[in-house]
Amino acid sequence: MDEQTPPPPDHDSTPPPPPPASGSPTDFLKGVVGKRVIVRLTSGVDYRGVLSCLDGYMNIALEQTEEHVNGMVTNRYGDTFIRGNNGA
Repeated sequence: MDEQTPPPPDHDSTPPPPPPASGSPTDFLKGVVGKRVIVRLTSGVDYRGVLSCLDGYMNIALEQTEEHVNGMVTNRYGDTFIRGNNGA
């Protein structure tokens, strides 16, 4: 390699950072559908799973869900529905 040629990309490195935040919260939420998320309820209980869908009332459907209390897994569910008025 000469000094003009950049090194080949390292495929084992960390992924690039996400693009700068722009757009509306709705655009952001649409972008995370199908990805792993954490939903914290007003009670302090966390639900971790794959965001399946959500609506304008912030009702949330998760798949492959784990319930965490004080950092410990307390239950595992297939599908979970969380009413929008329970989020923190």
